[in-house]
Formats: sequence, structure tokens, C-alpha cells
Amino acid sequence: MRLGARGNLYTSAGVSAGIGLSLALIEADEGPDLAREVARDLVVFMQRPGGQSQFSVPARTPRPAPRHDTLRALLDEIAADPAADHSRTALAARAGLGPRHLTRLFREHTGDTPAAYAEAVRLEAAQSFLANGETATATAHRTGIRSDESLRRLFLRRPFLRRLGIPPSAYRARFRTTTR
Repeated sequence: MRLGARGNLYTSAGVSAGIGLSLALIEADEGPDLAREVARDLVVFMQRPGGQSQFSVPARTPRPAPRHDTLRALLDEIAADPAADHSRTALAARAGLGPRHLTRLFREHTGDTPAAYAEAVRLEAAQSFLANGETATATAHRTGIRSDESLRRLFLRRPFLRRLGIPPSAYRARFRTTTR
């Protein structure tokens, strides 16, 4: 997001842009930790890419938002379209970087590998789709998780902080917010 500033006047267009502006001002005045906490509470990005779905993995990244423009653009792309090809090779090609350099940047700025970061975004996207009443099949397709079984394994697996431990059907039944 770009801030339009003239003296002490800041402008934005629309509600979402206003939220983004507010988060940027909080970050400038109080630091990235508070801005990330507010973004997490609002379930929005701290630096919201225009027209994109609101998944909170970027807001929970334990470090300040990447200052590396290329990496920030890649993180926005992953959040915007979890189903796209986000393999290390594809991301490196889009960024114009070598795969090893890309992995170093990801580790430095997010604490994760490109694959782990993309998986976390896909998992949160899947949670959101299931909570909104999507089927496991539709959710797997929309998030880039190859199949219902892969989605199930991802939900049941217990890596470090991604501990759901329940199958997608149970998650959907427990957290569904709409009647479809």
C-alpha cells in the first residue's frame, strides 16, 4: 500500500484502504508489533494487497514485514492466490532470483521456507473456506491442495504451530459460519 501524504494529511479510498492506512500509521507511530496485533484482531493484512482475500498468515509472521520489495510482492501473491504454483522454482523465476537465494530471503524475513510459508497460507485459506461452508473437495481445489486426502493429511498433521489435529469435515462442522 502506498500512503498519499501531504504535510499531516493522509488519504485513502474506501473502507479497506482506510484500514490499511490506519495500520500503516499505527506501525509508523507504535511499531510493527502493535500494528500486527491490530491486523490479527481485525483479520486483515498489515500491508493489504489491493483486492485480495484476507488470510492472516502474513499478519502472524513473527518478524517485522519484509523490507525486501521483491519478497513482499511474493508474499502478497501467495496470499492472493493460494492455489497458484508457489513452488520454490516458480517463485524464484517470478522474482528473478535463484532458488537458493530465495530460500535464504524467506528464512531471513519469515522464518520459513517458501514451501512452508505457502503451506501455512493454504491451510489458513482452507480453514476460511471450510468455515464458510465449502466442501472439502472445493476447498482443496481453491487452495492448491491437490486432493481431499491431501487436505485431510494437512489438517491432521501436527507440525510446530499448525496444530489442528482434526479432519476437514470436523473443522467445517465445528466452525461453519454460514448455512449453505
